[in-house]
Amino acid sequence: MAVTHKIGRRKTSVARIYLTEGNGEILINGKDYKTYFPTEVLQYKVLQPFQLTETLNQYNVKVNVYGGGVTGQVEAVRLAISRALVSIDAENRAHLKPEGLLTRDPRMVERKKFGQKKARKRFQFSKR
Repeated sequence: MAVTHKIGRRKTSVARIYLTEGNGEILINGKDYKTYFPTEVLQYKVLQPFQLTETLNQYNVKVNVYGGGVTGQVEAVRLAISRALVSIDAENRAHLKPEGLLTRDPRMVERKKFGQKKARKRFQFSKR
């Protein structure tokens, strides 16, 4: 099997993954995923596509992720892994699609407008 390369995005985070057959080793920016994402919830989100498709410990994953915060990064990684598993085996789509793992979350931070304090908040209005 050749290397499968996919991209996942969430907010301003971008995750590029390289999926190969192996023993389940997951490296994120050169570190083990358990040290890069220390909490159990984040670690669960990384492994979620593998658990749903029952392919845990069958693939090695090398991830380059940048931008955004921790939650945005972990959800970008999850989307990229899900896309890679579907490209390897189309039957995985039936397991991942109902869980919403193949959907790109389009919510981004709204830009600040001029003449206002923030995107929607105005400066304080003084009648007199």
